[in-house]
Amino acid sequence: MYVAVKGGEQAIENAHAWLAEERRGDTSIDELSIAQIREQLALAVNRVMAEGSLYDPDLAALAIKQSRGDLIEAIFLIRAYRTTLPRFGASAPVDTGRMACDRRISATFKDLPGGQILGPTFDYTHRLLDFQLAANGETPTARTRETTPVDVPHVAEFLNREGLIQEEPRDDRTPPDLTREPLAMPAERALRLQALTRSDEGFTLGMAYSTQRGYGRNHAFVGELRIGAVPVEMDIPELGFAIEIGEVTLTECETVNQFTGSKTEPPQFTRGYGLVFGQTERKAISMALVDRALRWEELGEDNEGAPAQDAEFVLYHADNIQATGFLEHIKLPHYVDFQSELELIRKLRRDAGADAQMEAAE
Repeated sequence: MYVAVKGGEQAIENAHAWLAEERRGDTSIDELSIAQIREQLALAVNRVMAEGSLYDPDLAALAIKQSRGDLIEAIFLIRAYRTTLPRFGASAPVDTGRMACDRRISATFKDLPGGQILGPTFDYTHRLLDFQLAANGETPTARTRETTPVDVPHVAEFLNREGLIQEEPRDDRTPPDLTREPLAMPAERALRLQALTRSDEGFTLGMAYSTQRGYGRNHAFVGELRIGAVPVEMDIPELGFAIEIGEVTLTECETVNQFTGSKTEPPQFTRGYGLVFGQTERKAISMALVDRALRWEELGEDNEGAPAQDAEFVLYHADNIQATGFLEHIKLPHYVDFQSELELIRKLRRDAGADAQMEAAE
C-alpha cells in the first residue's frame, strides 16, 4: 500500500495543473484540434486504436492530445475508457477477402488477380527531411484513387490449389476474450494472435527481427500485405439475418515460410498471420513472423530455445500497459520498504565489521 507524504494531495493537484499548462504549450500558437490529429497523425491514431483494442479514430486522437503525444499513455487512456463501455453483442467474423484495398502487395507473386497496388507507403521515399512541410504550405497533388474490387482472393489460395501450403483448419469455437479475461497459459493460437494484435509494436518488432537473425529459424516471404476497409456485420436475432453496421480499416499480413516437414507434417510452406486495426503494416508483418515462430510445437518442429518461440515470455511481456504499470510503480513512494533495506544493509555491515575485528584479534 502506498501512502502519500503530508501535503501530497496539494502537490499532486499542482502537478496536474502544471501538466495541463505544459500540454497546451505556447498559447500564442493555435491549439491542436482533434480533427487535425485524426487526419494528419493517422498512423499514430492507428497504433493507439490497435493496442488500445478500441476502433474509434476520434477517441484515439483525443487520447494522443491528452497524453501530449505519449502513445503508450494514450493507449492506457483508451483501454481504461473501453472498460466503461457496454457490450451490446458480437459482430460476425470479418471477411478480409472482401476488403476494398488501398494497398495490396505480394513479395511472392508478381502477377496476381486484382493486381498489386502500392498505395500510401514510405517504402520508396528517400528518407530525407522535407523542409517544404516546415513552411506550412503543402498542397497535396491530385491523384487517382486506386482500390481493388470486392472479393479479391488471397495469394495463399494459389499455393493451396497445389497443396503446397499448410491448410488452415477451421475452428468455429468462440475464442476467449483477452479484453475481459486475463491471459492464461498454455495459450492456443487464437489467443496468441489476440495478444499479439494488441501487443507493443516495438517489442513485437524486436521479437520478429530476432527470428530473422536466426533465433527461431524463421525465413519468411510476405505472401500478401493488404490494407483497406472491411465491412462489419452483426446478426440481429429479431430480423433473423445479419446487417452491415459499419466498416473498419485493417492491415492484414500473411507470410509464407519455408518448412522441410516433420514427423507429422509433409514438406510444404507454412503460414504466419497478422491482423491489426488501421494502417499498421510494420506491426502486422512483425505479428506474422512471431506467430509463425510460436507455432513450432503444433508443426512438430524442435524448440531451439529462441525467445520468440517461448509463448509465455512473448505474450506476458508484449503488453505495454502491463509493462508500463509494473515499471512505473517504482516511481511511487517506497519509503518503508527502502528503510527496511537500509537497516538491513547497515546491520550486515556492522556484523561484517565485528567479524573482521574478531579475526584481527585472533
